[in-house]
Amino acid sequence: MPDRPSCKSPLTHPADEMPIDCRTYGTGPTMLVVLHGGPGAPGDLSPLAQRLGERYTVLEPLQRRSGGAPLTVARHVQDLELLLAERCSDARPIVLGHSWGAMLALAHGAAHPTRAAGLVLVSCGTFDKASRAELTARREAGLDADMRERMEAVQRDITDADERLAAMGCLFTEADGVDLIHKPTPLKGCDGRGNSETWADMIHCQESGLYPAAFSAIKAPVLMLHGEQDVHPGALTRAGLEPHLPQLQYVEWPRCGHSPWLERDVVEPFFATLHDWVAGHVVD
Repeated sequence: MPDRPSCKSPLTHPADEMPIDCRTYGTGPTMLVVLHGGPGAPGDLSPLAQRLGERYTVLEPLQRRSGGAPLTVARHVQDLELLLAERCSDARPIVLGHSWGAMLALAHGAAHPTRAAGLVLVSCGTFDKASRAELTARREAGLDADMRERMEAVQRDITDADERLAAMGCLFTEADGVDLIHKPTPLKGCDGRGNSETWADMIHCQESGLYPAAFSAIKAPVLMLHGEQDVHPGALTRAGLEPHLPQLQYVEWPRCGHSPWLERDVVEPFFATLHDWVAGHVVD
């Protein structure tokens, strides 16, 4: 069984900076870093990190919360690099991100291309208007009347931005799944403001031409894992990334939505594929 998670805090930041926390799991010889989605949904990968901790040493950074200056992609990249420089000085880890976390893994990899031994993009987010439009269309088509009513109630009745993000995230996990092993529950500690600020900056980075062009700096191997029924369009995202990441390997499963490790039909193939790939890309 993996070790109990611990929140090891503070990296060395200037006095006016907010440190980020990082949970750790396991003691295996290979190090994985898992990056949560949202943005602003710390802890949503804890179940995945715990299972991976049965085989690896796993770091689960809890990304910076909003406060003070608006959050940016560059700020999250800097935070992640400070953490990895401090905790992974003796090894090049595999960096795995889910959804927004996969986007952060790519942004960090572009800025620090020698830090990671490889990147794993699970249900990666979108990098262009066409992909975002397809996501919106798929989600709209997939919502039944009950789910629409539940989402409208959350938007109408929950005024606190953090609580609303937690509730909507729970509903999206349910709506974006196919046959989930268990029903999701709202996360604690979500950051609604951080979600808005970070996503706004990511859109700016795309519209300015920074992403995905900057990903050409990444030379490490990249694995993209996606569900065929994920509302995030895997094929479109892959097509947009491949000109900049010719080394990208793509795996897609039928009957799989946005969270493969929660899907009844896919959970074991997901872990088997991930373990095999990691074993082939560990840097001693």
